[in-house]
Amino acid sequence: MTGPRILFVVDAGPRVGGGHVIRSLTLAGALSAQGASCTFMGPPAVSAVLDAFAPDAAQLAAASTEPRDLATAVAAEAFDAVVFDHYGLGERDHRAMGQGRPVLVIDDLADRPLGADVVVDSGPARKAEDYNGLIADDARLLLGPPYAPVRPEFAALRQTALAWRGEPVQRVLVSMGLTDVDGITARVVERLRPRVGDAGLDIVLGDQAPSLPGLMKVARRDPRLAIHVDTPHMARLTAEADIAVGGSGSSAWERCTLGLPSVVIVLAENQRAAAAALADRGAALALDADQPDFDPQFDRALTRLMIDPALRRQLAVSSAELCDGLGAGRIATVFLQRIRDSASQPTR
Repeated sequence: MTGPRILFVVDAGPRVGGGHVIRSLTLAGALSAQGASCTFMGPPAVSAVLDAFAPDAAQLAAASTEPRDLATAVAAEAFDAVVFDHYGLGERDHRAMGQGRPVLVIDDLADRPLGADVVVDSGPARKAEDYNGLIADDARLLLGPPYAPVRPEFAALRQTALAWRGEPVQRVLVSMGLTDVDGITARVVERLRPRVGDAGLDIVLGDQAPSLPGLMKVARRDPRLAIHVDTPHMARLTAEADIAVGGSGSSAWERCTLGLPSVVIVLAENQRAAAAALADRGAALALDADQPDFDPQFDRALTRLMIDPALRRQLAVSSAELCDGLGAGRIATVFLQRIRDSASQPTR
């Protein structure tokens, strides 16, 4: 007997980044490990991320990220369940594309009705009441960092990384997102370079990042910089770093899994609540890139991380307590059970 066919409808692009694709790939891996077969559908930007990180993933093309184009593409396909990771779709779209099959929605917003049987929201401050009136009464909510879909290679390195957090800073990881919104990576690196001494800088970017050409030039004259484009080695880089500067999207849970002391920077409105919750729980130092005093705030936060080993150890412990990196398997188990339950119900 073959496992269920699960269709992923995913968004990506210059403004939303590639994080939707990466975390959906992680969930697809966990579902596949339990017998499902997974196919991705989305606009051309989704294909670009898949080609870089999972070239063997099954793909179906949609003309754009607009609901009408996605629905047209979905209508021609056969599947048993669907996963949506796309903030531009709501209840009507989920129901129309799901066609009565089990639906899982990965969300961070709780800002619109969802046509979901299972909702995943890994925000650390998320409460069930936030979804009152937005989901069906029988929908299952999977809330908080225990359900963050983190790639398995991070959990595999967890104990090794946690064993030596708080050591002197020799490597700094800079990971602001593959799409490098508004060239934030170059802005961060220019503030880091005069302030990190001899520490190495591992800078992670996508191949279309606007900061990439300029940083490649800087790296040719500054041997501390190592540029990693569409790297498959993110877990190792995170484990080897002593501190990080990163976005406050889904990659924050990768850093938490490995207890990496971090400055997290809000790059989009939907990241604000998660960043504030990380800071409130002592799991990260949080800043907002849009604040007029961002530069001096960043300098102060970086200096604190560089000179204070007790702070680094405290951030490591608190962040690691939030997320163990096993969320994808937990989500997969719940959703596959919902699919089995749906298949066993008599048709009307």
